[in-house]
Amino acid sequence: MAVEPLESGLMSFPRAGSLFRCEAVRALVLVAILSISCSDGRTPVVLYSPHGRDLLELVEHAYEAINPEIDIRWLDMGSQEIYDRVRSERANPQADIWFGGPDTIVSRGAAEGLLAAYRPAWADHLPAESRHAGDLYFGLYRAVPVLLYNSAAISEDDAPRDWQDLLDPRWTGKVVIRDPLASGTMRTAFGLILARSVAETGSEDAGLDWLRRLDAQTSDYVQNPALLFEKIIRQEGLVTIWELTDALLLEQRGTPIGYNFPTSGTPVIDDVIGLVAGAPHAEAARGFIEWIGDEEALILAAREAFRLPARNDLPAGSLPEWAQRALAEIRPAELDWKLLGEKGQEWMRRWDREVRSKG
Repeated sequence: MAVEPLESGLMSFPRAGSLFRCEAVRALVLVAILSISCSDGRTPVVLYSPHGRDLLELVEHAYEAINPEIDIRWLDMGSQEIYDRVRSERANPQADIWFGGPDTIVSRGAAEGLLAAYRPAWADHLPAESRHAGDLYFGLYRAVPVLLYNSAAISEDDAPRDWQDLLDPRWTGKVVIRDPLASGTMRTAFGLILARSVAETGSEDAGLDWLRRLDAQTSDYVQNPALLFEKIIRQEGLVTIWELTDALLLEQRGTPIGYNFPTSGTPVIDDVIGLVAGAPHAEAARGFIEWIGDEEALILAAREAFRLPARNDLPAGSLPEWAQRALAEIRPAELDWKLLGEKGQEWMRRWDREVRSKG
């Protein structure tokens, strides 16, 4: 597969157009590059992030334009991959910033000592539930799972509008799902089903039965978002669960994609940021964290990369129309986030063992 060099010098595997990731090659490239100082004398700041090229290039160029002494470098990977990599590198950290991912995954890293305390000035403008009690990470954006469909094959009137609609017989073999073992978004969506089961019955068994029925509808579990979108666009699958940001990016590019916010509620995920413990360039990393959460940077990310800010003090009129509309239409689901954080790993292991490909 093609490996593309960025202007910053770090190699990234694109989210679209590539079918597979080569972990061994990527690890070797990363270690080789990060072991070499910037030849132009700039200070590197290394981001591990699931945010994709659109946002990562945007913040790289914007931050370097006002901080020419800094060289932003990034590696794009899934949320679970970031946790696994930061954990494996704890004796010799390569990243400076854990930039993005659901707090249910990042909290595991925080509990294991993978993050260092740092409280940016903008933290006071966050809801209390978006701030880690020990200042190890903070909500930056809101990630919102939606029901996504191929709008060239399915009319708006016929498209799924709630989670239960995915079990309709007309979607048998037409659902394609991002592998939840690698995806924070899908872990949270599945976690919603299981947490609701616990709340209603005292056990996750009914939720696993629901997921087993969804499994019977599912034609494939794909390893990355690029494959997910390719299958939907090629009508190898017609409906899926994915995140609002990517749906908006695809829609902007003229891709035949439509989406609905689940009518019974969707988990609104705190997409967080934190300073890696032992970061090689901690001081410079703190400067980036201060900038990325200020009002100007948040509005830039909303306008150019469809990120919904986590801060609740921004004037509604300062946000682009899509964000104002989303805030009006989203129905946040009631979810026991503490339970999800505690049981999420166990639930996914059980799903993988008892449900995957057995529906």
